[in-house]
Amino acid sequence: MPIALTPPPVPEIKHLGGAKTQSANKRKIICFSDFDGTIFMQDTGHVLFDNHGCGSKRREILDEQIKTGDRSFRDVSEEMWGSLNVPFEDGFEVMEKTLEIDPDFQSFHKYCIANNIPFNVISAGLKPILRRVLDTFLGEEASSHIDIVANDAHISADGSEWKPIWRHDTELGHDKALSVQEARKEAELACEDGSIPLIVFIGDGVSDLPAAREADVLFARRGLRLEEYCIEHKIPYIPFDTFADIQREIQKIKEEDDKKTGGRGVPARFNPRANLWRRVSSKNAVPRYVVMSPTKEEKMFLWPEAFTELKTPSVEITEEALTPIQNAAVQAQVQGAPVGTVHG
Repeated sequence: MPIALTPPPVPEIKHLGGAKTQSANKRKIICFSDFDGTIFMQDTGHVLFDNHGCGSKRREILDEQIKTGDRSFRDVSEEMWGSLNVPFEDGFEVMEKTLEIDPDFQSFHKYCIANNIPFNVISAGLKPILRRVLDTFLGEEASSHIDIVANDAHISADGSEWKPIWRHDTELGHDKALSVQEARKEAELACEDGSIPLIVFIGDGVSDLPAAREADVLFARRGLRLEEYCIEHKIPYIPFDTFADIQREIQKIKEEDDKKTGGRGVPARFNPRANLWRRVSSKNAVPRYVVMSPTKEEKMFLWPEAFTELKTPSVEITEEALTPIQNAAVQAQVQGAPVGTVHG
């Protein structure tokens, strides 16, 4: 039986920072947003798994295995996607009936287009599904303004095989932090005056943490796990209920930055620690702050390369394993006050 990718593969995104240059003396702002639970209130994968795959009970068991660290996100995801046995079009029908888009997202998206703010979806999901959902709910023309950074997929024509094509060779499958770093570097190169772009990230869950830590401004959906984590660990963030809240805040940030910097140099709201954790970490020496932490989420998401095993390493590695410079950097991060305001 012939095998086909349904729908046709989406071309790789080449300009996450946006091809156009924002108006003179205005700070370049780039938005990244999670998809499931952020732009849409439901999870696209969960809708499919519950209706055409392993079912909600098995999915909840698998989700718990990720939380406990017994299995990796990538391993569990492959089982979930592999449980599907439905043609793409039939599977999309249930998504179209079930998914609810944030009531103010379309207005926010128009605001981004009008202000030449590149908007990128960054997701652990499958790109063909996300593109089809956006095309349907926004219309193809509006959807074309949104770049999608996600895993690709191989889906057989008869729907008997759904297999993720992972973006990165890690336990997560897609290193969101790396994707944001790449976009930031690309955007900086595009700024002829040497100014640094402002990176905005919007999310709802702990899996968004790697990308969130690379952002200058973080928006967390109110009442969900990402907000809880930010409160617990004193990570600066701005809560939101709908994208209307985000639009108002970004407009304020634009005006604040223009007044303080004139759109030149470093943004008024700049995250100097964004890349600290990855710079000081290594596969052979992981700071004790993380090794001794009881939070498995930190081990899995902040150091995905160092923690090749999901269980806590049996050998304790202390700060002495670091160089003096690295140790000082870790202490500054742990003890220093966070940049910005922590909302509770």
